[in-house]
Amino acid sequence: MPATAWAVLGLLSFPGERTGYELKKWADASLRFFYRSPAISRIYAELRRLEGLGHVTSQRSGPQEPRAERRYAITEAGRSALANWAGADGDAGPPVLKHPLVLRVWLGHLAAPERLRALVDEHIDRTRAELKEVRAAPARAEGVDDWAHPQVALRWSERHHLAELELAGALLNDLERIRQGPGDAPTRG
Repeated sequence: MPATAWAVLGLLSFPGERTGYELKKWADASLRFFYRSPAISRIYAELRRLEGLGHVTSQRSGPQEPRAERRYAITEAGRSALANWAGADGDAGPPVLKHPLVLRVWLGHLAAPERLRALVDEHIDRTRAELKEVRAAPARAEGVDDWAHPQVALRWSERHHLAELELAGALLNDLERIRQGPGDAPTRG
């Protein structure tokens, strides 16, 4: 299964049943800080896959009406498969880095220097806002059993955002050196 399927199953590994919409809200409130939060359509696709594999069950929360909510719960087989995947030997794989800002800087020879600086400034503002949300995320999980490991992941995400702010500041410095002229351009190290 793809990693996103395991992430959706992981969201269901905490006590209680949830709708796809509730899973999306929870992914947006925690998972997105260290693993891209899947689109709602992807969540529902993974739920169908997981149900087909017997890893989750679902039931309608009301009468058989088109708008009745479907609630999902992890099965024992799903919990066992998730535990095996989470604790499996071997490399978890490299992180996938897709940094749109750095891609634009890489193509900076085609952009106005002021626009590149503005993009970095916007990134810094967005990262600061994300950092604030990361720091607030644990409070939204009050009452959730066994939240210790997600808190560790959120602390990692806080450190990641702090490092991202430091890297963005260095990026601004490098762009300024390029702007000043070829004699002052950063050297490869």
